[in-house]
Amino acid sequence: MTALHSIPLTLIDGTDTDFGCFKGQVVLVVNVASQCGFTPQYAGLEALHNKFRDRGFQVLGVPCNQFAGQEPAADAEIAAFCERNFGVTFPLAAKTDVRGKNQHPLYAELTKFRNGFLPGLVKWNFEKFLVNRDGEVVARFAPTVEPDSPEVIEAVEAALS
Repeated sequence: MTALHSIPLTLIDGTDTDFGCFKGQVVLVVNVASQCGFTPQYAGLEALHNKFRDRGFQVLGVPCNQFAGQEPAADAEIAAFCERNFGVTFPLAAKTDVRGKNQHPLYAELTKFRNGFLPGLVKWNFEKFLVNRDGEVVARFAPTVEPDSPEVIEAVEAALS
């Protein structure tokens, strides 16, 4: 078990678990919001999830209201919005903070990963962290990087192989 796998996690339906529920899978963790210019990426995240899930891949959406108040809804409303507008079937965490004094422990670990371009704090909605089967962060993508971009696809395929 890595440090990531032992981190408690509450899913959007209130289920308490930990990140260890993803042990052995490749996971793209994305802080999401329903009123952001990047919100249409939900469709690409769902397509990516569907493309690779049979090979042990998951997307984990983490709703967050820390960036310009772009996720003001309660968890049940967020879940309904995602299903209704984008057909989201990948897991969603309960709404949480991804930075600051109430930063979720998952994001405290994720943001230790440095790739030169995105060190430290999450800067905006739809930043993406790729976690390999062993629970190690292996890639980080800016919000502007689409889920179906070649760099994301290549990184996911590499982590799955």
